[in-house]
Amino acid sequence: MGEKVTLTVNGVAKEYDKGISYETVAAGYKGDFKADIAVACLNGKLKELFKKVDEDGTLEFYDMTHPIGHRTYMRTATLIFIKAANDVIGMNKIRKLKMEFSLGTGYFFSCEGDFTVDDELCGKIQAGMKKIVEADIPIMKSTFPLAKAVEVFKAQGMEDKEKLCKYRRSSVINVYELDGYYDYYYGHMLPRTSYVKAFEVLSYKGGFILNLPPAKTPEEIKTFVPLNHLFDTMMSATRLGDKLGIQCVGDLNECICEGDLGEMMLVAEALQERRVAEIAKDIVDRGGVKFVMIAGPSSSGKTSFSHRLSVQLRTLGLRPHPIGVDDYFVNREDTPKDEDGNFNFECLEAIDLELFNSDMKRLLNGETVEIPTFNFKSGHREYKGHYEHLGPEDILVIEGIHALNDKMSSSLPAESKFKVYISALTTLNIDEHNRIPTTDARMLRRMVRDFRTRGNSAKRTIQMWPSVRKGEEENIFPFQESADAMFNSALIFELAALKPFAEPLLYSIKPDEPEYLEARRLLKFLEYFLSMDTSNLPNNSICREFVGGSCFNV
Repeated sequence: MGEKVTLTVNGVAKEYDKGISYETVAAGYKGDFKADIAVACLNGKLKELFKKVDEDGTLEFYDMTHPIGHRTYMRTATLIFIKAANDVIGMNKIRKLKMEFSLGTGYFFSCEGDFTVDDELCGKIQAGMKKIVEADIPIMKSTFPLAKAVEVFKAQGMEDKEKLCKYRRSSVINVYELDGYYDYYYGHMLPRTSYVKAFEVLSYKGGFILNLPPAKTPEEIKTFVPLNHLFDTMMSATRLGDKLGIQCVGDLNECICEGDLGEMMLVAEALQERRVAEIAKDIVDRGGVKFVMIAGPSSSGKTSFSHRLSVQLRTLGLRPHPIGVDDYFVNREDTPKDEDGNFNFECLEAIDLELFNSDMKRLLNGETVEIPTFNFKSGHREYKGHYEHLGPEDILVIEGIHALNDKMSSSLPAESKFKVYISALTTLNIDEHNRIPTTDARMLRRMVRDFRTRGNSAKRTIQMWPSVRKGEEENIFPFQESADAMFNSALIFELAALKPFAEPLLYSIKPDEPEYLEARRLLKFLEYFLSMDTSNLPNNSICREFVGGSCFNV
């Protein structure tokens, strides 16, 4: 008899032949999951399904509805799309095929080459993807010495990956192969192409949309809804990166190494300040605006932005007054609860809409109004003599999760409101086929800030993040396209600035803790970046809200 291994799944130990694939083991547990199993985890370490079992241990599986499994699906679908595009168009005709950012349910790919993106070409690429999926082609993973990997990437015209390898600490790199096509990906892959069942290729804004299913329904494509305002904001940031010569992490690392970071940082900050000034001028030019409504997802830099916008409004002759929607929370005993019985502070009903609208309407009518202050310790509103009155030059700058939702300010005429959506819309890529999710950048921001200002651990931030994201999906993102202006608070260098603050916090999470896998993923991600010195950051930088040293009360 051959050598055996003992695997414990759901508390039950079972023997298997040593060398059996995780995919074969997973087949015996398929009925326990909502969707196809995507990844295994043995003794706290993620394993791709094509890997062989070589030790005893506790085994878990993640299906495609789990964040880890869903990311694996999306990554594999991207590899299949790029392979199909090269097959259909011809690798020699493609000068660039770059995954820029996510847009709603899809990924946007910009492209350059001897071809035109239209519906016919998209149909051919989608058919090519279907052919690859139906062929059930295995996805192979090999560990190459860096020098060999650079040769492979160079032969395929992947200069971005050459540069990424230059700053890699390890002497080897994992490379995936799909039917003769080689590529590098940050993260895990599915074992074979047949696992990718749902996808759609669409023409959009001169490039491609690879429309993929959400985690909740991994075999069902949702209709792609264009987000033109968000797209324009994201592409503006991409063009800025192009002008600065920083399109991927390798470019940023090169900038840090060559001592050019100081000038690049000042240019990026100046361009961001110019955008704040443009929004302030738009508010003034519209005329009749009394309420600037600011909303955005967690750790977008809303507070710093509000202060900087107020400064710019003052230069144009207005007197801005900040108000936080949080001060209009209902008293704690009246706060709605979620399905788990916990207080739901992020739903619209957690705000005293009647009082907020009454106070704002009275201000608009010229009355003097005492604004409440919410005491988060007692869970009740208090009145401490904070009076407001709107004269001809006065304007309220209102920040809150529901600020873009017209239901929150239903009593105020539309012409009195100017809505601003702010988010850290990261467009810097690891390389042309590996994007940096904006949610990762925001989570690192929050992790660093909450440890500095509240003493919260990285573990606590990771624990809270799914709830935070759920609130954003329900209460912020549906209203982003209705904004009068969008502000991108991401700075092209900020992940290099956050790295030295975030790494020690992530290393504090122990292997036996549920948050360990996410911590390891983020640590691996940060390995791509060289650290930068933050001592020369301007004191009004949005980055200062997170790393400390801001001139604003943040």
